[in-house]
Amino acid sequence: MARGSAGQSALHRHLRVLDAFDALRPFLTLGEIADAAGMPPSTAHRIVGELTAEGLLERLPDRTYRLGVRLWEYASRTPGALGLREVARPWVAAAHARIGQHVQLGVRAGTDVLFVERISAPDAVVNATLIGGRIPLHASSNGLVLLAYAPEDVVDALTAGGLRAYTSRTLTTATQLRAVLRRIRVDGYAVAAGHIHLESRGLAVPVHGPDGSVYAAMGAVIPNDGSAESAVLETLRVAAAGVTRALRATYAASGDEDVALHGPRPDAGVSARSWEYIAALAAQGR
Repeated sequence: MARGSAGQSALHRHLRVLDAFDALRPFLTLGEIADAAGMPPSTAHRIVGELTAEGLLERLPDRTYRLGVRLWEYASRTPGALGLREVARPWVAAAHARIGQHVQLGVRAGTDVLFVERISAPDAVVNATLIGGRIPLHASSNGLVLLAYAPEDVVDALTAGGLRAYTSRTLTTATQLRAVLRRIRVDGYAVAAGHIHLESRGLAVPVHGPDGSVYAAMGAVIPNDGSAESAVLETLRVAAAGVTRALRATYAASGDEDVALHGPRPDAGVSARSWEYIAALAAQGR
């Protein structure tokens, strides 16, 4: 991979441009992109031109740019997140029908929890979650569940970088965090009351894959009002167990034995006849 004078690969510089966009800044001018990416305007201009030509960025009539739909195409082919989302969606919806507020599904991405599904009520309590958004593992109930069952070096990497405090209730020391993780492994669930917003309380349980590993976390965000948690946790447990059964059924039908390596298949949630027809169309197009 070619490298520039600063020692960064061309790919890294292109990713810096794409990383300039987020949910709060979906439309950026060329100058704003250069500032956010920390690169000279001339370099940003060249990279933006390349990304636009490939459909990874789109130029709008007002001369601002947005992320291109081609990125969505790539994301939709990701088995680990989107295959799981297809399998889990009915169970997330069923849990939300009982709990209301917010119900969400997250997977671990490095030292963050990446949210791949969320259903919310219009008048629900404050929640910082966005589909496709990330939050550090230590700060949310979903993240704490994923961290409790992650390799020890993930905990080390997270604490080494410092633990961001969102509120006065956020876990901010390694000692606090490790004690909570031990409790989660005993209890089988996490509660994060006021960790991201003082008015909100997160509860989450693990979702197990067919091989027994923790694939994801199923969580809810409800008011932090001291109300009983047992009914919410039971609903989450039932939904998580439903996702696990659905994953097992998917792999049993596919005959894929290497589930731990590959993650949920991209055809999860697609009928066998439809998948056969999609494969036939793809073969015709080759």
